[in-house]
Amino acid sequence: MATKTKKELVLKIATECNLNPNDVRRVVQSFLDSLIEGLAVGDRYEFRDFGVFEVVVRKQKIGRNPKNAGIAIVIPERKAVKFTPGKKMKEDVEQPVSKDHHAHKHHQRSATL
Repeated sequence: MATKTKKELVLKIATECNLNPNDVRRVVQSFLDSLIEGLAVGDRYEFRDFGVFEVVVRKQKIGRNPKNAGIAIVIPERKAVKFTPGKKMKEDVEQPVSKDHHAHKHHQRSATL
């Protein structure tokens, strides 16, 4: 597994769809900006098979100071973005990982060290 960047995603889409990377970059950025703007005002985004983005309110709770567990601290109520994977994403992600996949990834890591 690897961390993928927006730049890598843009280049992959541009190559697969035979599009100019700058055009793809603008579309991807516009999509992300629109998603953020909508979530900021409480909109819910549902993408069939992919998943749902929505804003939820995390209730106030009592926590403990990690440096002194005897001291209780109030963690205030706050908004958070929640993502719930769609059916297809969930099924694909939950697929068992083959031994070949592990061996390939181990080889990739060893080669980069």
